[in-house]
Amino acid sequence: MREEIRTKVAAEIKRRGLDAIVTTSPENFAYLNGFTVPSQSLLRHRHAIAILSADGAFSLLVVDMEEATVRGLAPNTQVAVWKEFSESAMKRLTDELRTRGLSKARLGLEFKYLSAGDHLELSKLCPSATFETCDELLRDARQIKTTGEIDLMRRLARISDTAILRAMESVREGSSEFDFASALTTNVFSQGAEQFRLMIVATGERSQLPNVGPTGRRLQAQDVCRFEIFSLISGYQVGVCRTAVVGTPPPHAERIWAHLIDCKYMVMDLVKPGASCIEIYQRFAAKLAELDLPPISFVGHGAGLSLHEEPYMGRTAVIGKQNDVILHENMVLGIEPLSYRTGYGFGMQNKDAILITADGCELLSDVTDTDRLFVIKAVD
Repeated sequence: MREEIRTKVAAEIKRRGLDAIVTTSPENFAYLNGFTVPSQSLLRHRHAIAILSADGAFSLLVVDMEEATVRGLAPNTQVAVWKEFSESAMKRLTDELRTRGLSKARLGLEFKYLSAGDHLELSKLCPSATFETCDELLRDARQIKTTGEIDLMRRLARISDTAILRAMESVREGSSEFDFASALTTNVFSQGAEQFRLMIVATGERSQLPNVGPTGRRLQAQDVCRFEIFSLISGYQVGVCRTAVVGTPPPHAERIWAHLIDCKYMVMDLVKPGASCIEIYQRFAAKLAELDLPPISFVGHGAGLSLHEEPYMGRTAVIGKQNDVILHENMVLGIEPLSYRTGYGFGMQNKDAILITADGCELLSDVTDTDRLFVIKAVD
């Protein structure tokens, strides 16, 4: 899978007239290598760098603390090492570029990730090189998934979905949000996930809060509960969100949920190659307005190596630009019809992962039956 991805990206490097790209973000390091460096995303200065040339030549530069891990995961890859605290990563990168004959080349950098200080230092150390952005190149390449990526993301979607379902089945009225979180994470890891991201456990009045973690709050009768988690393997992550009620649903909950599920199926019917992201969002917002429910700024987004990736099915498809994006086969998206502020003291959300196929889309998170609200057991 990784050779296929690097070949695809190298061809795009050549097409855009660059000699090589230098990636510095955890997401694109994982994209080109198939694994993450444990401390790279935790300590911004611990650079893990991948250099890919237009001719396909590939090498890595990593901090000494992570050398053994990287060499074990990339046994057939050229790996250089920079020494933390006693050596500049940008100076060591300059040495590698010179060794590879790239010190005077046209190089793509991740301008949206590399710090201004590092960029300035690298520019001074490599005055004869030309630095251009490769953010859009990598963004576009990551949007169209390979068969291997699709298989992995299908697995991740089912891990997240199954973990939430099992956790909902394991708790009851009187259980705490912490109890649910414990069951949820246990079920994520028991299915083979390496890590998780953005665990949301929001019950009762807290279900109106977008991105909150668990507390000691205990589940009460008629609570509406929102649960979300992103399961992660090899840097890839897929999120699923489900909504449940404790015992009997409160007034209006079933009606609003049915409407959100109608929105889900409407969006899935609209998603296909050639469809407009902005038009899909506009159709969703109009549908949501039938119950006077306020939309957020998007109903779906790309999925892969970040919590959210472009394109967005929203007011705009590209962050910071009034650009539309046309959908293509083999994109993987997260779609999430939701209403945090229903006006009745609770919020509701359903999030699924879908794959764009030749003539429509395939539901990847297909474990839980979302057509009806899941009911958590109440005390008899």
